[in-house]
Amino acid sequence: MASSAILKRAILRLLSERRPGKTICPSEAARAVGGAEWESLMSHVRDAAALLVREGRIDVTQKGHVVADLSEVKGPIRLRLR
Repeated sequence: MASSAILKRAILRLLSERRPGKTICPSEAARAVGGAEWESLMSHVRDAAALLVREGRIDVTQKGHVVADLSEVKGPIRLRLR
């Protein structure tokens, strides 16, 4: 399993490659780290994203709106740099 630090770096790297304000799907980070086994990393990517939110580095959005508490969210989300 990939560590939180590895997943956080993958999220931040992918976001840094996007234009300001643009988002990524968490699955992009999972694929970047896990390759063919990416699906097993999805909950870990969400956990890493929650850490980055607490650190003030990213926002999590759903349907274009910032999510206050990621643990309360079901369904697709997007990640963007703050």
